[in-house]
Amino acid sequence: MGTMENSDLLKELRIDRSVAETPSRRLPWIVLGVIAVLAVVAGLWFVLAGSSALPVHTAVAQPMASAGANASVLDATGYVTARRSATVSAQITGTLTQVLIEEGEHVGAGQVLATLDDTAQKAALAQTQAQLHSAQSLLVQYQAQLAQNRRDLQRMDDMVARKLVSQQAMEQARTLVETQGAQVATQQRQIELAQASVRAAQVQIDYCTVHAPFAGVVIAKAAQVGEIVSPLSAGGGFTRSGVGTIVDMDSLEVEVDVNEAYINRVVAGHRVESVLNAYPDWKIPSHVIAIIPTADRSKATVKVRIAIEQKDARLVPDMGVRVSFLEDKQPAVQAQQQPRGVLVPVAALRKDGDKDIVFVLKEQKAQRRAVSLGGSVGQLRQVQAGVSAGEAVIIDAPEDLKDGAAVAIAKP
Repeated sequence: MGTMENSDLLKELRIDRSVAETPSRRLPWIVLGVIAVLAVVAGLWFVLAGSSALPVHTAVAQPMASAGANASVLDATGYVTARRSATVSAQITGTLTQVLIEEGEHVGAGQVLATLDDTAQKAALAQTQAQLHSAQSLLVQYQAQLAQNRRDLQRMDDMVARKLVSQQAMEQARTLVETQGAQVATQQRQIELAQASVRAAQVQIDYCTVHAPFAGVVIAKAAQVGEIVSPLSAGGGFTRSGVGTIVDMDSLEVEVDVNEAYINRVVAGHRVESVLNAYPDWKIPSHVIAIIPTADRSKATVKVRIAIEQKDARLVPDMGVRVSFLEDKQPAVQAQQQPRGVLVPVAALRKDGDKDIVFVLKEQKAQRRAVSLGGSVGQLRQVQAGVSAGEAVIIDAPEDLKDGAAVAIAKP
């Protein structure tokens, strides 16, 4: 019994190698687990750190090309306008019997555009002509009576000399001649009045025909046969106030709004390059006609009239136009010099108070730069100082972008 107990005690004192070897086998798996956790934490940190960077778009500042003579000092937008345009209407109220125009049609000065019903006007003319004829016939009658009375007066003179009639009879004959002469003169005035009435009636008939006031192109046809037209807006929507609208295409020009802060850069006769929004590759030579001497208080702009030197059928009123006020030509010596600065997109420029600034991408951060601006070349702007060629400038920067903010180039 004692021997069994001793052997049991010895077995308990033996090392169970299967148990002792288990931790040593699990150790590599524990280490790998710790490394994996650390990798996940590091990845999350990098993701979170990267997400704090603001995505931006950039453009590279380009060296200023030697095209100083063609660079613009100011860009503006406006519209094609017609200095000579008219909505043609009849001068009297009447019903249209003919409308002889269509949109897009060229018409000459004095060409008939429409006619009105002239039945009433013709009747009035016939009546006045009849009154004139009646007055003329009556005048002939009065003139014949006057001639007879003068002959009677002459005979009375002879008879008075021979004392065959009294002096009173002769005076009565003279009074009759004078009265008849006054009646003839009055009838002549009546004839003149009747002639004036005939001319007035003829004018009313002429008003029934609508003529083109000048040569141009019809851009709108406002009425149809059977409608009533009137020079006045009578009858509400049942009466037309015009037959059509004509534009003199030779009078087309451009009118732009220029910020009043830059109006000092514009002078009459200044060379301008106009580009229609509809034809961006067509550059139209132009020049400044005049600066309209009034400002728009709400927009802080001044209107400028620009003459188009190259007329073309593609020019249409109310088309959108972009204009560039070009620099004056440089002397030959200066033209050979390389212009200073770089070109950056207009979208990279911002205003900070009275300063012009850009943000430059430097080491994944936005760096604020105050710049000095020059002229414009298309959609690019000359930066004379503040940015070097090859530097990446941030375009369309967010309003809340601050100097030193972390940024990253946005994926296209």
